[in-house]
Amino acid sequence: MVLAVSSCRTYSPSHRPRLGFITRPPHQLLSLLCPGLRIPRLSVHCAQPRPRAMAVSSSSWELPLVAVCQVTSTPDKQQNFKTCAELVREAARLGACLAFLPEAFDFIARDPAETLRLSEPLGGKLLGDYTQLARECGLWLSLGGFHERGQDWEQTQKIYNCHVLLNSKGSVVATYRKTHLCDVEIPGQGPMCESNSTIPGPSLEAPVSTPAGKVGLAICYDMRFPELSLALVKAGAEILTYPSAFGSVTGPAHWEVLLRARAIETQCYVVAAAQCGRHHEKRASYGHSMVVDPWGTVVARCSEGPGVCLARIDLSYLQQLRQYLPVFQHRRPDLYDSLGHPRS
Repeated sequence: MVLAVSSCRTYSPSHRPRLGFITRPPHQLLSLLCPGLRIPRLSVHCAQPRPRAMAVSSSSWELPLVAVCQVTSTPDKQQNFKTCAELVREAARLGACLAFLPEAFDFIARDPAETLRLSEPLGGKLLGDYTQLARECGLWLSLGGFHERGQDWEQTQKIYNCHVLLNSKGSVVATYRKTHLCDVEIPGQGPMCESNSTIPGPSLEAPVSTPAGKVGLAICYDMRFPELSLALVKAGAEILTYPSAFGSVTGPAHWEVLLRARAIETQCYVVAAAQCGRHHEKRASYGHSMVVDPWGTVVARCSEGPGVCLARIDLSYLQQLRQYLPVFQHRRPDLYDSLGHPRS
């Protein structure tokens, strides 16, 4: 199937882009597959208010709006917060109920020693600033990967890569500590050994009910493990989120295809806020933050540089797809429930 997808441009304070639209696969083809399936024609807009003259059905504008923020974190925590706060405030101004920030939104250090030095506990100043920001803006925040000094910091001198979900009152409603650590050596991208400074989390977090739907939390490298996404959707997830900092080699090859695969196999929306650009002399990230719908269509996308894109979440569309393609009813756990375990 050939899908026609047009990219949205990102927002920056000095540039307000035109509205961009992305439609789902051709209505005729989907209608053949799923007779009677209702497919809203409008699925995304970029960071700019709706023009008064634009003809859009009122129902589509009643759907919850989510914002995906793309940033270039550096070792400067104060500047990183200033950048993220500006994007979150813009998301709130445009009517988003939930804003997603990428992995390492707090900082990206030059080496493991600096990572440990800059890390904080969840009760520290930085999370306090984000708590206040959520209250000020009146929206939920997905803080995609916080360098957390846990309760075992004194014993281990290592941290957790912690995905924190705040509600609109600034309360922490969920924390997920990254379970799959990225210890890889990709030619042309440089080695990465996350376990040098980070402890893997002990468990998954149950999906959380938000104004946009039930959100299942994951982080970056987790997207390479479909078992995790299937476990989250089995627990009730409607939106999967993979805040990330993908590299310049794996990004072009795997980023979009993995996100679309996770959306198709789980029949969930997938939201992926990403780091972009050069963080310092030792590291750069791919960017291309996006939202993918349950059919596997990219319905919102950031391009180059820091910015924000927005998409509406249509849970009735999700439920229709699950009804017409009931893959979870067809699964055979008797054959592969042990998938992912080593052979005996």
